[in-house]
Amino acid sequence: MKPACLALFFTLFLTHALFLQAAEVPGSVAELWADFDPRKDGLEEELIREWKEDGGVYRHVRYFIGSFKGKPARMAAIYGFPEGAKEKVPGVMHIHGGGQRASLSEVKLLVGRGYAALSVNWGGDGDGRPPFNTMEGAQPGDANTDWGAVDPTQLNVPGYTSMLPGPKQFYEDREHPKNNNWYLLTLGCRRGLTFLEQQPEVDAQRLGVHGFSMGGNLTMYVAGSDDRVKAAVPGVGGQGFRWEAHAFAGGTAQQEKILGDVEVFRRTLSFESYAPRIGCPVLHRSGTNDFHGWMDDVYRTNALIAGQPTRYCWSPHLNHRLIPEVAVAMPLWFDQYLKGGPALPETPGCELVLKTTDGVPMLRVTPDVKAMPISRVEIYYSVDADPRARFWRSAEVVKSGEGYTAVLPLHAVGLPLFAFANVYHTLPQAVSMKALPGNGAEVSEVCLSSLLQHAEPDALRVAGTVATARPSIVIEDFSHGLRDWYVLNAGNLTHQETWTRKVTDPLYRAPEGARLKLSLKMPKTNRLTFVLRENDWRSYRGPRASYQCTREIAGSAEVQSVMLVPSDFISDKGTPLKDWAQIDELGLCAHVPGKAGKDVALWNGGAAEFVRLGWE
Repeated sequence: MKPACLALFFTLFLTHALFLQAAEVPGSVAELWADFDPRKDGLEEELIREWKEDGGVYRHVRYFIGSFKGKPARMAAIYGFPEGAKEKVPGVMHIHGGGQRASLSEVKLLVGRGYAALSVNWGGDGDGRPPFNTMEGAQPGDANTDWGAVDPTQLNVPGYTSMLPGPKQFYEDREHPKNNNWYLLTLGCRRGLTFLEQQPEVDAQRLGVHGFSMGGNLTMYVAGSDDRVKAAVPGVGGQGFRWEAHAFAGGTAQQEKILGDVEVFRRTLSFESYAPRIGCPVLHRSGTNDFHGWMDDVYRTNALIAGQPTRYCWSPHLNHRLIPEVAVAMPLWFDQYLKGGPALPETPGCELVLKTTDGVPMLRVTPDVKAMPISRVEIYYSVDADPRARFWRSAEVVKSGEGYTAVLPLHAVGLPLFAFANVYHTLPQAVSMKALPGNGAEVSEVCLSSLLQHAEPDALRVAGTVATARPSIVIEDFSHGLRDWYVLNAGNLTHQETWTRKVTDPLYRAPEGARLKLSLKMPKTNRLTFVLRENDWRSYRGPRASYQCTREIAGSAEVQSVMLVPSDFISDKGTPLKDWAQIDELGLCAHVPGKAGKDVALWNGGAAEFVRLGWE
């Protein structure tokens, strides 16, 4: 062969090889899932254990996921359904979060409401530390999830942000979206839908899915890739644009640094590419300050869901937790769309009014007053661009006819403004949530949130906004109780923690050289630990650190005060706090958070009564 012909031959060969390689890499969600049929393979169902309890039949089961690299993969799960059901019932799949396991509690809650429920144990043996990922009630030797030759569990953490090949990935010789853990986990959950629809007591036309945290991610993946889903409830997860760098005051933050072609990841694995494919109603539950599901991007992602009802339920001030009024929305959503039950109210109407007669912005809220009575309306606003660390100021709400308004006074016009409303509706009858520890035995209200309103500084200036708020040395006078705080382990005085982010807000930051003063009543002598978190979720501003100061406070019926300076607070590394400048959270705790056993003293007597917190 002549040199010119040989060169042409190799050029054509390489071009053809590159074309084939490019063709193998999917360019969309549809292409990624085009070759997968969740019903194709038999399930090879295994019954590990069965028992009856409180009107339900419960089983430990295992089903065949598929074969990868020639080895089978099988998913363990907890399945339950109402005993003696006379007709087919809706089926709901629950997907657990990271470090968790299949939940018998979630299954019991749904079975008690007339559903068949499957909670998949996608984490397998996880990190190997019981009880995490070990099936509830499992006996020694019981079969658990076995991913075979691949590993999409948390033993293979890099696989959640990578498409690169590896010994535990789908491919070992090429970069591909199927190498990402989320692909295999979604596949395993879609096979869970197949398990549900093939059970004799399940109506295959009425399937739902819900999950928390990583399970919230998988809820969005499954709903966006499987049209068998007729209702979905993601929680504290499932928000897109995680690969994107977000600009905040002082720098940028990014949730995930993708290993591989970011554009391929965006088109095949990022949630904003799944949202437009979701063909069912979606209700999103979360905390306003969730680290895993950034509030602003949840709205941004779900706005791409076309032609389907959506709702939002935000737990004020919380990170990765739900208040009972938000938790209860999940079963009510399934009741509406899988059982034809009462409809939840519409998303509250919400308008941010910038042009006002006095230059102070205003939020107008018009709730749905027809579906359920309104118990109360809360309006929140903030000037912090970082959704994880922002403090939500409580506005004073005024009822006007069937609407509600609140003025939003600002201390400056050079910061962005964010606002939303929570509307609490009284339920026709209380809902029992006792199957889920920590969610309240009986819940009588449901919280529905408005859309998020947002204005940049330029819009505020154009509207003629005037700065009228003034910084205050009083952080909290407790005249509104703990509405600007959140409480962990409420009622358990030995472990109770009371937190606020007010100290990160420009209105309540410490003046230079100030001391922190807490006035309180302490019925009996107890130790109180003051905790400060510095640069909490703000790595762009400096290293994250936690500082504590414990004081013994003598019991007294009179108001007494504790005065503290920065050097009173010592970090876990033994270093004192330099100043108040970068603190983001303040906690008043009965113990040092994270400490256990001998480091926790039993609380003596009744709860402390906080009277005033401020700077001196």
